[in-house]
Amino acid sequence: MHQIIKSFQRPVKILMSQVDERRGDSPDAKAQELLTALEEAGAPDLATLTVEQARELLGDLFTPDVDPEPVKSVEEQKIRGDDRDVRVRIYDPTPDEALPALVYFHGGGWVCGNLDTHDSVARAFASRGEVVVVSVDYRKAPEHKFPAAVEDAYKATKWTANHTETISAGDGLAVAGESAGGNLAAVVAQLARDEEIGGPDIDHQLLLYPVTNHSYDTQSYETNREGYFLTRRAMVWFWNRYLRDDALGTDGHNPLASPLRGNLEGLPSATVFTSGYDPLRDEGFQYAEALDEADVDVTHTNYETAIHDFANMVDLNGAPSLEEFSEQILDDATAALDDAF
Repeated sequence: MHQIIKSFQRPVKILMSQVDERRGDSPDAKAQELLTALEEAGAPDLATLTVEQARELLGDLFTPDVDPEPVKSVEEQKIRGDDRDVRVRIYDPTPDEALPALVYFHGGGWVCGNLDTHDSVARAFASRGEVVVVSVDYRKAPEHKFPAAVEDAYKATKWTANHTETISAGDGLAVAGESAGGNLAAVVAQLARDEEIGGPDIDHQLLLYPVTNHSYDTQSYETNREGYFLTRRAMVWFWNRYLRDDALGTDGHNPLASPLRGNLEGLPSATVFTSGYDPLRDEGFQYAEALDEADVDVTHTNYETAIHDFANMVDLNGAPSLEEFSEQILDDATAALDDAF
C-alpha cells in the first residue's frame, strides 16, 4: 500500500513526458469511487468559487453528522494576546496522566477549514498517539494574509510549550499538520530553532502531504494537475489568496511561506507523508530529501495510490469515505509520534 523511502537524492529536472513512477497504476479503488461520485454529483471546480462558497463546500464535505471518535476530555480555550486571541481545542485522552503535547494545524489552503472540519484527525492523534493535542484555529486568508497564519501557529506553539501544566501535558512537544497545516508545522519548526531565547523545544515534526514551496514546476503538478481531488488550479487559487504580492514573488520566496527555501540544519526529526495522486507530492519528496541532506533524521512514506487529504476522509458528508486507507495513515502517523516520544 505504501513505500518507505529510506535513502534520498537531490531532485533533478524531470521530463514531463516520463512515466510517473511515484504513483500506482491507478488510484486506490475507494479513492476512485469517491472521485467518481464527486464528478457525478457535479462538484464544482473550487478555483471558480468565491471564498465563502469554497469554505461552505469543503466545510460541508468534511463535517459529517456521525459520532466522533471518543476522547475523554475535549475543551476549547483562547490564547490571549495584546493584539489578537487564538482559539484552540485541546484533546486529552487521559487527563490524570501527563502526556507529550502535539500542536496540530489543520489543512484547507490557508483559506478554508476549521477546528470542526479536521476534528476527526485531532481525535485520532490524541487517542491513538496518546498525546495531548492542541488544535489551532489560526487566522485565514484572504481576510488575514501571510504571515498571519504563521504568527498564530507559532504563538500557539509557544503557549503550549509554556503551559504544559495548564493542559496536563508532560515532557515532549511535536508539531503536526496536513497540507497547508503541514506547511505551518514545518515553518514553526524553523522559527523555534531560530529563536535563541524562549523558543519552544520541539522534538518532532509530523508533516502530512505538506505544502513546502511556492512553485508549480514539479512532475506531480503536471501528472496530477486535475481529476484527483486537489487540482493545480485550486493550489494557484489558494496561494493567490494567501500571499500578499504573488505577482512579485517576494512572499512566495520567503521561507516562512516556502519552508523548502529555508535553512533546514538543526531541525527536529521529521516524518513526511505524501500521496501518489497529489499535485503536492513531489515538493514533499523534495522536503524530505533536503532534510536528509541537512542531517535531519527523517522518515518518508509515499502512499502510491492515495489522493490528497486522505487522512481526513474517514467519514465524509454525503460522499464515499476512504475509511480503510485513512485509518492506515492515521495509524502510521501515531506510530511515528510514539517513536518520537
